[in-house]
Amino acid sequence: MIIDTHAHLDFPEYKSDLESVLSRAKDADVGCIINVGTSINSSEKSVTLANRFNNIYASIGIHPHDASKVSVENWQILERLVKDQKVVAIGETGLDYYRNRSPHEDQQRIFHKHLALAKANNLPVIIHSRDASDDCLRILDKHKNGTLKGVVHCFSGTKETAKKCIELGLYISFAGPITFSNADKLREVAKSVPIERLLLETDSPFLSPQPKRGERNEPSYLSFIIPVLADIYGLSVNDIKRITTFNAYKLFGIGEHEHEGKIAYAIRNSLYINLTNRCSNACSFCMRETYPIVKGHHLGLKREPTADEVLKAIGDPSGYDEVVFCGYGEPTERLDVLITVARYLKSKGKRIRLDTNGHGDLINGRSIISELKGLIDTICISLNAETAEKYEEICKPVFEKKAYPALIQFIKDSKQVIPNVLVSIVDIPGVDVEKCKKIAEELGVDFRVRKYNVLG
Repeated sequence: MIIDTHAHLDFPEYKSDLESVLSRAKDADVGCIINVGTSINSSEKSVTLANRFNNIYASIGIHPHDASKVSVENWQILERLVKDQKVVAIGETGLDYYRNRSPHEDQQRIFHKHLALAKANNLPVIIHSRDASDDCLRILDKHKNGTLKGVVHCFSGTKETAKKCIELGLYISFAGPITFSNADKLREVAKSVPIERLLLETDSPFLSPQPKRGERNEPSYLSFIIPVLADIYGLSVNDIKRITTFNAYKLFGIGEHEHEGKIAYAIRNSLYINLTNRCSNACSFCMRETYPIVKGHHLGLKREPTADEVLKAIGDPSGYDEVVFCGYGEPTERLDVLITVARYLKSKGKRIRLDTNGHGDLINGRSIISELKGLIDTICISLNAETAEKYEEICKPVFEKKAYPALIQFIKDSKQVIPNVLVSIVDIPGVDVEKCKKIAEELGVDFRVRKYNVLG
C-alpha cells in the first residue's frame, strides 16, 4: 500500500468522476489519501470528503495566497474543524513570495497562527514554501521547541534548505516535477534527503508527472513518481512504497504498520536474515534498543526463531541476488542456526554475506571461522575505531578489553578462509577514518565507511 499525502480532490476538476479517480487509485495500490484544505470552504469540504470515504483523511488550513483575507470568524471555523477525528494535519500553510497574493507580513502572521494551532492539537503541519525559504525557516525555527512536526510539500528548494528542514525534524515530499526531463537539479536535491524523511504526494490536480504532463493529475499517478524515486535512492519500487508508507504512518498516524518483528526481509534485491536482537556491543550510534526499524521493516523480535522458522520465512530464495545475515543483532550469537540456514542456502546456490561485529570467537568460546568455510562468500566486520580505547568508548563491548584484539584477530582469520573480507566504520565524530583505512590496508582487506543513521 502507498499513501498520497497531498491531494485536492475537493476541487471542481473531480466533480464529475471522483468515484472513478478513487477506483483507479485503489488499482494503483494507493491505500490512503490526505485531502488538503486551502481555504475555509476547501477545509470544510476536505472534512466532509474524509468522513464520506474511509481511506481519505483531511488536513485543514488557509493557503498563504489568502492570508490577508482571514477573519476572526474564519479562524473560529478552523478551530472547530480541527476537532474532527478524520483531521490528521494542519495546512497547507506557509509562505508564497512567488505570486505575492497577500502581503508578506500577513502571510507570516497567519503562518504563525497555523503553527500554534498545530502545536495546540499535537498535529503535523503541511507546509507550502515558494521563493520564501529564509523567512519560512526562520519562522519554523521559532516554533520547533521539540514539538514541531510536519512536511514541506512539493519541495523545490536547495540542498542546504532541505538539510535545514531535516534538522528541524521535518519530512520532505516531491510531486510530479521530480519526473520532468529537465529536473536534474531537483533530483540531486532529493538524493540528499534521507529516505526515512521522504513522503509521496501528487498535489492533484496540479503538477502531473512527465508521462501525463499537461493533464489533470490524480493519486494513481504516484505510479509514475515512485520508479523515479527508486532510481534516485538506488532502491526497489517496493522499498520506496514500504518506507514512505511507514513514514506517513509515523507522521500522520494513518495507514498500515508492522507490529511483529520480521525474520526475513528484502531490501533492493537482497534478502536479509534477522536471527536475534542480542548483541555483545552497545554501540553509541546504534538504535537497536530504541528504534528497531530498518528501511520500513520492523525488526524487533519477541522471541528468537528456530532454524525451521527461518527457512519458512525465507521461502523460495531464488529471486534474490544475495542473502545477508544481518538483522538487528549479532548473527554469531546464534551460530548453530546461522550454519544450518547457510548450508540450506548454499544447496540452493545462493551467494551469502555475513555482517558481524567480529566477536564470534568470544561469544562462542572458540575460533569459529573454519566452521564458516564454504558457506560465507563475503564477510563485513565492523571495525568502528582505530584504537582499542576508542572502540571500548564507542561500542561498549561486554568483553571489554578483550574485544578489540579479538576483533582484529577475527579479521585476520577471516582473510584466510572467506573469499571477500571487508571492514567498516560509521562516520561519527572522533573516529579517524584514515587511520582505520590504513588498518584495513595492513590487514589486506577492503574498507567501507557507513553513514551515521543510514541503515540498510
